[in-house]
Amino acid sequence: MSSLTSQAFVDRLIRENFNFFTGVPCSLLSGLISCLEEVEEARYTPSVREDAAVGLCAGAYLAGSLPVLLMQNSGLGYCLNAFTSLNLIYRIPVLVIMSWRGQGGKDAPEHIIMGDIDQKLLETAGMDYAILKPENLDEVLATAKRKINEEKRPYTLIVEKGLFDERH
Repeated sequence: MSSLTSQAFVDRLIRENFNFFTGVPCSLLSGLISCLEEVEEARYTPSVREDAAVGLCAGAYLAGSLPVLLMQNSGLGYCLNAFTSLNLIYRIPVLVIMSWRGQGGKDAPEHIIMGDIDQKLLETAGMDYAILKPENLDEVLATAKRKINEEKRPYTLIVEKGLFDERH
């Protein structure tokens, strides 16, 4: 699999006017988080849980920011209710960057089940998503921006292991 540099992706998100970032650490997203902590144009606020991060993103959006939530897919279980009872009902968009732990049954045992069902959970909740790859970056970001700006809905980018470098 080819990869994207974390710095290039963060720079792209900032050029697309995303300006508030929060999340819960994940080793697959560590390079992105490291970059965000060093970029002046990005406000990265660590969160203790994914549902709390959803709330931070909702507040940031209502205050005029365009938020991004970074998390691993195991956190989807924690925040699904927040998405369905807050973001989807009140049309509060957020770009979610979600690592795909347990993809194809290859990971630590605690990630296997969620790795198999995370996309089904997003579909059941009515949340659109795409699997981000270097070759579909432009198309996927355009779709995400349309969902966020026109439909006021969350959009999830699923990130496979190895897509981003660990350090920028």
